[in-house]
Amino acid sequence: MAASGVPVARRASLSSHLGVSERIFASSEDKHFAAAVEAGLDLVEEGLHAEMRFADNLADVTARYLLEAGGKRVRPMLTLLAAQLGTGNNPQVITAAQAIEITHLASLYHDDVMDEAQMRRGVPSAQYVWGNSVAVLTGDLLFARASKLVASLGERAIKLQTDTFERLCLGQLHETIGPRDDEDPIDQYIQVLSDKTGSLIAAAAQLGVIFSNAPAEYEQPVVIFGEKIGIAFQLIDDVIDLSAAGEQTGKTPGTDLRAGVATLPLLRLRAQAPTDAASADLLARLERDVIGIAEGTGDAQAAESAITALREHDVTAQTLTEAHRWAREAVEALAPLPSGPVKKALTRFAETIVERSS
Repeated sequence: MAASGVPVARRASLSSHLGVSERIFASSEDKHFAAAVEAGLDLVEEGLHAEMRFADNLADVTARYLLEAGGKRVRPMLTLLAAQLGTGNNPQVITAAQAIEITHLASLYHDDVMDEAQMRRGVPSAQYVWGNSVAVLTGDLLFARASKLVASLGERAIKLQTDTFERLCLGQLHETIGPRDDEDPIDQYIQVLSDKTGSLIAAAAQLGVIFSNAPAEYEQPVVIFGEKIGIAFQLIDDVIDLSAAGEQTGKTPGTDLRAGVATLPLLRLRAQAPTDAASADLLARLERDVIGIAEGTGDAQAAESAITALREHDVTAQTLTEAHRWAREAVEALAPLPSGPVKKALTRFAETIVERSS
C-alpha cells in the first residue's frame, strides 16, 4: 500500500499487463524501463483516487464508481511508455496521465447514458444505478477535474485536450446521426472510431513525449500509432461483441446490435446484401429480430440464432483481418523511434490489442 493509503500491490507487472513473458524485458535496460513504468502507474493510480474528491459526498461516490470498478488504464500506460523516450516520469507526465484517464472515465459516464447501457466494467452502469441526470453530471464533474489538471500543464496541453475533446464529441455526434447520403457507411464508421477512441489514445502518447521533453520528431509517430491502434481496439470490440463466450467477455452476445449500434460486421453485411442472397436474408433477420429489440419488436430466441449466424459469417472474419491490418500499420508508424524497450513495448501492446478476447 502506498503512503497515501491507496492499494497498489495488486497491480500486475508490465510484462503481465502486455501479455508477455518476463524474458521480453530481461536485459538490465529493459528491467529499468519496466520498473519505471510500473512505478509511474502506481503514482497515477494514487493520483486518480486523490482527484476523485469533491465538495459533496454523493459526488465522491458517483465519481469513484467506475474508477473503483477497474479498467486496464491503457491510456495512462501509453503516456508513461512514451515518456520513457525522454526524461521519463516527472510530475508533469504523471499529471498528464491522470488527466487523460479522468477524461476517458468521464466519457464512459456519458456514453452509457447515450447507449442506455446497463453494465460497465462488470457492474451496473452509473445511469442504471442513479439515473441519467446524475450520470451526466458526474461525467461533467470529471471533465472539469481533467481540465483543471491540464490547465496546470500550460497552453499547449490545454489546446491538445480541447482539440481531443472536440473530436470525442464529433465522433459521438456522427455515430448518433449516422452517415450522410453521400458518405460511404464503412468509411464514416472508421472515422467515428478514430475520433471516439483513436484521438484520446493518440493524445495520451503525445503528452508523454511532450512532457518528458523527448525529441519532437517522436511526436508524430506516436500520434499515428495511437490513432491506428484505437481503431484496431474498437474493431476487435466489434468481434468480441459477437463472441459466444459470454462468461469470459462479461457481455451478452450481440450487446451492441441489440442496442441498435451498427458495428463493422453489420455494415459489411449491408454492403454485401444487394448482390448476395444469403447475406440479404441474414440482414433481414438481424434487422427484424436483433436490432428490433432496441425498438421493442425483436424476438430473443430468434436473435440468438441470427447473432450466431453473423458471428460465423465471413464479414466477421473480415473485421478481424481489418483489425490486424490497423494494428500492423500502427507498428509500422513507429519506425522513426529508436530501437529499445519503448518500441518493443509499444509493438507488443499493439499485438496484445488484437489478441485479446475481452
